[in-house]
Amino acid sequence: MKDTRCSWATTELSIAYHDNEWGRPVHDDRVFFEFLILEGAQAGLSWETILRKRERYRTVFADFDPVRVARFTRARIEKLMHDEGIVRNRSKLESAVTNARAFLKVQDEFDSFDAYVWRFVEWKPRVNRPQKSSDLPTETAESRALSADLRKRGFRFVGPTIMYAFMQATGMVNDHLVECAWHDSASR
Repeated sequence: MKDTRCSWATTELSIAYHDNEWGRPVHDDRVFFEFLILEGAQAGLSWETILRKRERYRTVFADFDPVRVARFTRARIEKLMHDEGIVRNRSKLESAVTNARAFLKVQDEFDSFDAYVWRFVEWKPRVNRPQKSSDLPTETAESRALSADLRKRGFRFVGPTIMYAFMQATGMVNDHLVECAWHDSASR
């Protein structure tokens, strides 16, 4: 495989993430929940910051088990506010618990979050053909629809831009640049 990657993959962490995860279709509810938490935490920060903190997030958020996170108490949130290994923003931490509870309701209604979320792209990854990073949108009609529906269900930190990044991360959208070696293989 040629070494050409999307231009944002420049560090050891971002290259590994790009090559092994970004744009690959997800069908595992735990992974969807992980990206809901991480994308919400990323708001206003760089993705590189979140990648550096990802392992600590796995530890303190019970390996992204929504059942366990839904039971987090105010005392647990207060303890997390002192953990330098994660983003210490009270609203973002509280939203993770709120989102865990809403996530479990979606699973109950649709049998899985996977069954719920893929409806927004008609169960098939959207494959775009961007020539350069500036060709990529920050939101789409699908991310706006997903955002609006999640908000109606009580989710927080799920704006259309965050949801577009979530869709890219989980392979609902393949935005690898055309010249990227992973463009053709990511959506499989």
